[in-house]
Amino acid sequence: MLGDEFLPKGVDAGKASVARMYDAMLGGEHNFAIDREALAAFTAIDPQVRTLARANRAFLQRAVRFLIEAGVRQFIDLGSGIPTQGNVHEVAQSVAPGARVVYVDNDPVAVAHSASLLGGNPDAVIVDADIRRPADILSSPQVRKLIDFDQPVAVLMVTILHFITAEEDPADIVAAFRDALPDDGWLALTHATNEDRPDTAAAVGQLYRSRATSPVTARSRAEILTLFDGFDLVEPGLVHVPLWRPGPSDTIPDNPSEYWVYAGVGRKRP
Repeated sequence: MLGDEFLPKGVDAGKASVARMYDAMLGGEHNFAIDREALAAFTAIDPQVRTLARANRAFLQRAVRFLIEAGVRQFIDLGSGIPTQGNVHEVAQSVAPGARVVYVDNDPVAVAHSASLLGGNPDAVIVDADIRRPADILSSPQVRKLIDFDQPVAVLMVTILHFITAEEDPADIVAAFRDALPDDGWLALTHATNEDRPDTAAAVGQLYRSRATSPVTARSRAEILTLFDGFDLVEPGLVHVPLWRPGPSDTIPDNPSEYWVYAGVGRKRP
């Protein structure tokens, strides 16, 4: 874990970072005291937050393997966060050497550590950009160099859209990426819901508003489903995160709604 003397210049020392909190949830070491304190407050609200984070990470890895099997060799991972074990390029390239991955994040620690990790990998790169400005991402030199939009591409939006407020219009952001995708384009996402545990979702929302760099806007299943407009969901559809195509080693909880995050993968509609 990092001491505050390593906090990059220009970073608000009084606010926890969404990316660094997630790193702490997964047991990573690239986080600061302010992030760990916010995570402790989150854990007091939901003691299984680390379990939920691991389930979300496991979904990402299953989705990437599914997409590789579907013929995808190019990935854009939005809000990719701080590198940890089982990153998208590691999963994809272990199955399909030469698979190309563009990571996108705007957290300075996430960008710096991603750049260090990817330094010797010609097929993976980090772009310092904000998901709220899709045009900047899609036109960036790194994306244009690595991603061929005439070939299958998957956009990954895993635990990122609930950090987009209603005013910032998450559906419009998804649509911008959807419209840039080729006919064989894919979307994988996870998103917190306010239906299963509304009191928990409300308390976590308040925590992020007061202590983190981005607020959380949990949404209903119906609202999350609209983010897939223009995509056809593959089986099993939009489900609680541990229920999306679990493997033999994945834990299936007795009460999946305790994992108050939905997951789905969709293929662009012709």
